[in-house]
Amino acid sequence: MTTPQEMVERALGLSRNDGCVVLVDEGSTANLRFAGNTLTTNGVARSARLTVISIAGQGVGVVSRAAVRDDQLADVVAAADAAARDAQPAEDARPLVEAGPASPHWGEAVRPTDIGVFEGFAPALGEAFAAAEAGGRKLYGFAEHKLTSTFLGTSTGVRLRHDQPTGRLELNAKSGDLKRSAWTGVSTQDFTDVDVSALGSSLAQRLEWAKTRVDLPAGRYETLLPPSAVADLMIYMFWSSAARDALDGRSVFAKPGGGTRVGEQLATLPITLSSDPGAAGIACAPFVTAHASSRESSVFDNGLPLGRTDWVKDGRLEALLQTRYSAELSGLPVTPAIDNLIMTGPAGGPSLEEMIAATRRGLLVTCLWYIREVDPQTLLLTGLTRDGVYLVEHGEVVGEVNNFRFNESPVDLLGRISEVGGSGQTLPREWNDYFQRTVMPAVRVPDFNMSTVSQAS
Repeated sequence: MTTPQEMVERALGLSRNDGCVVLVDEGSTANLRFAGNTLTTNGVARSARLTVISIAGQGVGVVSRAAVRDDQLADVVAAADAAARDAQPAEDARPLVEAGPASPHWGEAVRPTDIGVFEGFAPALGEAFAAAEAGGRKLYGFAEHKLTSTFLGTSTGVRLRHDQPTGRLELNAKSGDLKRSAWTGVSTQDFTDVDVSALGSSLAQRLEWAKTRVDLPAGRYETLLPPSAVADLMIYMFWSSAARDALDGRSVFAKPGGGTRVGEQLATLPITLSSDPGAAGIACAPFVTAHASSRESSVFDNGLPLGRTDWVKDGRLEALLQTRYSAELSGLPVTPAIDNLIMTGPAGGPSLEEMIAATRRGLLVTCLWYIREVDPQTLLLTGLTRDGVYLVEHGEVVGEVNNFRFNESPVDLLGRISEVGGSGQTLPREWNDYFQRTVMPAVRVPDFNMSTVSQAS
């Protein structure tokens, strides 16, 4: 059987054009699913995808196929070569990245994940089922672990590899009559750091809070947003921060009259939003892997090294998503996208519990979902609250309130945050299918816009 490394070398050797980039992604997944305090399914899966990026002059041809057999490889490369020869010149065309040292583990075999990743977690999950059953609660959800090995080779000699573990647990607790619901989730690399008992206790507490119901009208409320909700908002802002869109006047980061808002103060508090491939617990690929060109990525940048990037530093907009092409247009440094996101505030920020204790009257949100963009020029987003909005009075949670639809811009929100808690690894609720590696704080917003009452439950 052809190894990923051999497939890279063979594909590069088969290309007859001026340049070639080959990406091989070998993936494996293990999962557990459960409902009503009972494990329902478990399984493992494997996947493989080959992407060939052929370059003829300034034309680019990209062909991506899953599960390519040895006898199909030549046809895939020939198709990419032909597409490149027929293509119009690419505006982002630049010389391919020159080779540096190859990844030390380039030649090692791929070791897929398997169901054994849950060896220590599964018994703890069983204990959580028993505790929930004894308390008249039902637990639903899933645990999933993925391991993706990406091999990048180019005709300029780049040979880079990254092995990315990604794990998540989503837990939903319901009362025995199924009328009350609470959600929590965690992101993990290997499930050894997941405290299922603590998560179950937190859900039990929220179901107790929900025994008292308080109906509130729409309006602007002092609101505590937990790290998960903050992650969903900041991820959308990150995705919307392409320098090319700003230069073209198409985004919230466009400067009136031309240019970008880089250098502008967005927040009064010393908030920093950054990405770092080497960040503990959320490490990600330290080089660019672009399977296709877009307004925020370029296939010509494949293999470009990545380091820590501050997108917002001490409240000031420092950088936008840049390819080498867009950086030449903007005159700003090359700052490609990185697959994690970290938000921090002033040192020694309080815990969410301490923030609740300091609240005279306000709302505590569990999470956000069904987030959609309303206006790209302001990055106004709308969405719904889900699985628990609670009323806090005089430092204590006094009951659950109805769900709301919200209308907020994460960019505008940065300037209105009045308190930032301590940061920790979290799982976004809305975007965790696409982006899981985040470290976020809880925040206090004095006037979060709950625009209408929602009937969602």
